[in-house]
Amino acid sequence: MLGKIPVEALRGVNLKVDAGDFISILGPSGSGKSTMLNLIGALDKPTSGTLLIDGVDVSKLVDNQLSELRLKIGFVFQFFNLIPRLTAKANVELAMSIANVSRAERSKRAVELLETVGLKDRVNHKPAELSGGQQQRVAIARALVNNPKFLLLDEPTGNVDSKTAKEVLTLIHNLNRENGVSVIMVTHDQKLSCEAKRTVQMFDGEIQSDMVN
Repeated sequence: MLGKIPVEALRGVNLKVDAGDFISILGPSGSGKSTMLNLIGALDKPTSGTLLIDGVDVSKLVDNQLSELRLKIGFVFQFFNLIPRLTAKANVELAMSIANVSRAERSKRAVELLETVGLKDRVNHKPAELSGGQQQRVAIARALVNNPKFLLLDEPTGNVDSKTAKEVLTLIHNLNRENGVSVIMVTHDQKLSCEAKRTVQMFDGEIQSDMVN
């Protein structure tokens, strides 16, 4: 709602994401990309229509059920959203605390994931001691801690240099191919969207095209 005027952020959207897929959602600012990502991530509920995540109708879930569903989803935000006073390891561990994982297992898995994303020697560094690319890798490790079925990325290379962007994309490709993680990436960058298997073009809240790259 904008005052008393209803605003349709998305209209007539019909999208299916298969297991192991890698999709980019491409469009300019205001096209509905972020709304789409929030819905797919069960952060928002649709006001009409049906949204199924892993066969579950999101609109029928209550808060605690939504929290459980979100454990199947890994989020990677453009601005990393790391807690400044915590080390890389502690930032990754924190995402497991809501999943009732033991302290010993949290510590072990956090280190393993940081090694997986190439940060074996940065485990005990705080965000201010890491480059933008390293912070993004921590964010990816954090997103993977609960073995999500799919990974949501919001402009994953928007705050890193071109060399680091290539490294981040290589990591994402490896997670998709080798770990079978489904990837949904939001971007306004045409070149970046071509890295995905499919590109969904959005404009004014509608899907304009859905093409295989």
